Amino acid sequence: NADEPRPVATLSGGESFLASLALALALAEGLSGLSHGRSRFALESLFLDEGFGSLDPETLDVAIQGIETLGSSDRLVGIVSHIPELAERMPGRISVRKAVGGSSIEVS
Repeated sequence: NADEPRPVATLSGGESFLASLALALALAEGLSGLSHGRSRFALESLFLDEGFGSLDPETLDVAIQGIETLGSSDRLVGIVSHIPELAERMPGRISVRKAVGGSSIEVS
Protein backbone atom coordinates (compact mmCIF):
# COMPACT_ATOMS: atom_id res chain seq x y z
CA ASN A 1 0.00 0.00 0.00
CA ALA A 2 3.05 2.29 -0.09
CA ASP A 3 1.95 3.98 -3.31
CA GLU A 4 -1.57 4.74 -2.09
CA PRO A 5 -2.54 8.09 -0.53
CA ARG A 6 -3.22 7.96 3.22
CA PRO A 7 -5.15 10.33 5.42
CA VAL A 8 -2.85 12.41 7.65
CA ALA A 9 -4.68 11.09 10.71
CA THR A 10 -3.25 7.61 10.05
CA LEU A 11 0.41 8.69 10.27
CA SER A 12 2.44 7.51 13.25
CA GLY A 13 4.25 10.01 15.47
CA GLY A 14 7.51 9.44 13.60
CA GLU A 15 5.83 9.76 10.21
CA SER A 16 4.09 12.99 11.26
CA PHE A 17 7.37 14.45 12.51
CA LEU A 18 9.19 13.44 9.33
CA ALA A 19 6.46 14.98 7.15
CA SER A 20 6.62 18.21 9.16
CA LEU A 21 10.42 18.27 8.97
CA ALA A 22 10.34 17.67 5.21
CA LEU A 23 7.88 20.54 4.80
CA ALA A 24 10.06 22.88 6.90
CA LEU A 25 13.21 21.94 4.97
CA ALA A 26 11.48 22.41 1.63
CA LEU A 27 10.12 25.77 2.74
CA ALA A 28 13.58 26.86 3.88
CA GLU A 29 15.04 25.98 0.49
CA GLY A 30 12.18 27.26 -1.68
CA LEU A 31 11.19 30.49 0.03
CA SER A 32 13.41 32.72 -2.11
CA GLY A 33 11.78 31.31 -5.25
CA LEU A 34 8.37 32.42 -3.98
CA SER A 35 9.31 36.09 -3.68
CA HIS A 36 8.59 38.46 -6.55
CA GLY A 37 9.89 41.84 -7.62
CA ARG A 38 12.68 43.60 -5.76
CA SER A 39 12.01 41.97 -2.42
CA ARG A 40 13.77 38.66 -1.95
CA PHE A 41 12.80 36.58 1.03
CA ALA A 42 15.05 34.10 2.77
CA LEU A 43 14.50 31.90 5.75
CA GLU A 44 17.66 32.70 7.71
CA SER A 45 16.83 30.65 10.79
CA LEU A 46 14.86 27.55 11.58
CA PHE A 47 14.05 26.14 15.02
CA LEU A 48 12.99 22.53 15.54
CA ASP A 49 11.56 21.43 18.87
CA GLU A 50 11.73 17.72 19.68
CA GLY A 51 10.15 14.93 17.67
CA PHE A 52 13.46 13.23 16.90
CA GLY A 53 12.86 10.59 19.59
CA SER A 54 10.06 9.12 17.50
CA LEU A 55 12.48 8.20 14.68
CA ASP A 56 14.33 4.92 14.27
CA PRO A 57 18.17 5.21 14.03
CA GLU A 58 18.27 5.02 10.22
CA THR A 59 15.58 7.66 9.75
CA LEU A 60 17.20 9.86 12.42
CA ASP A 61 20.43 9.75 10.41
CA VAL A 62 18.59 10.85 7.24
CA ALA A 63 16.89 13.69 9.14
CA ILE A 64 20.20 14.86 10.63
CA GLN A 65 21.82 14.83 7.19
CA GLY A 66 19.06 17.15 5.93
CA ILE A 67 19.57 19.48 8.89
CA GLU A 68 23.35 19.49 8.41
CA THR A 69 22.81 20.47 4.76
CA LEU A 70 20.61 23.37 5.85
CA GLY A 71 23.17 24.57 8.38
CA SER A 72 25.98 24.52 5.82
CA SER A 73 24.30 27.29 3.82
CA ASP A 74 24.82 30.12 6.36
CA ARG A 75 21.47 29.43 7.95
CA LEU A 76 20.95 29.22 11.70
CA VAL A 77 19.32 25.94 12.69
CA GLY A 78 18.31 25.62 16.34
CA ILE A 79 17.26 22.25 17.69
CA VAL A 80 15.72 21.33 21.04
CA SER A 81 16.32 17.65 21.72
CA HIS A 82 17.15 15.06 24.34
CA ILE A 83 18.75 12.71 21.79
CA PRO A 84 22.53 12.46 22.44
CA GLU A 85 23.28 11.19 18.90
CA LEU A 86 21.69 14.30 17.46
CA ALA A 87 23.46 16.72 19.83
CA GLU A 88 26.86 15.14 19.14
CA ARG A 89 26.57 15.81 15.41
CA MET A 90 25.76 19.48 15.78
CA PRO A 91 28.68 21.94 15.45
CA GLY A 92 27.63 24.01 18.47
CA ARG A 93 25.53 23.18 21.51
CA ILE A 94 23.95 24.75 24.53
CA SER A 95 23.39 22.03 27.12
CA VAL A 96 20.99 22.75 29.96
CA ARG A 97 21.62 20.85 33.18
CA LYS A 98 18.76 20.69 35.64
CA ALA A 99 19.66 20.71 39.35
CA VAL A 100 17.89 21.18 42.67
CA GLY A 101 19.49 24.60 43.22
CA GLY A 102 18.69 25.78 39.67
CA SER A 103 19.61 25.01 36.12
CA SER A 104 22.97 25.70 34.51
CA ILE A 105 24.15 25.82 30.91
CA GLU A 106 27.26 24.70 29.09
CA VAL A 107 28.13 26.16 25.70
CA SER A 108 30.32 24.11 23.39
